Amino acid sequence: MVLPIVHVAQGKISVMHTLSLKSAALGIAVLVATGRPAEAELLVRHDLPVAVALTIAMAAVESCVAKGYPESAVVVDRAGETIVAIRGDNAGPHTMENARRKAYTAMSFRVSTTDYAKRFADNNPVVRQQVTLPNVIAISGGLPIKVGDEVIGGVGASGSPGVDEPCVQAGLDKAAGQLR
Repeated sequence: MVLPIVHVAQGKISVMHTLSLKSAALGIAVLVATGRPAEAELLVRHDLPVAVALTIAMAAVESCVAKGYPESAVVVDRAGETIVAIRGDNAGPHTMENARRKAYTAMSFRVSTTDYAKRFADNNPVVRQQVTLPNVIAISGGLPIKVGDEVIGGVGASGSPGVDEPCVQAGLDKAAGQLR
């Protein structure tokens, strides 16, 4: 069923256009329930400041350097854009790209890249497709950065085989007081 939309101005009635019964009912339900027209609420979110990103990256690099590994660390924001990238002394050139992709993957899929790599190793068909996307990598060493349950970024480290993720966690631990 189609209903006319009627406009009344200066005592004249005119039919502006028609509306389906379903759409009209939805609009009326919103008006009745809220007493006002439907409005979009602005999103409320947290963004990662550069000072916190720097704290996380520096602490990650320092943690691995203390264990004897040359390390690089990258922190990305909620959109996957790099905020901070640090290549530690003697870290290989490939470590910057590895760290960035780990940070991007952890942020995008909201899990540690260790968990993500396990899904890949288990032949998860979705993950097998996702790793073909640019910037996605299934190697441990990346963690999402969270405020409560909200993922606000990602951090990745590279340069210390098998120790990257604990170094990243050390960076998150150092900034924990700032991530509230």
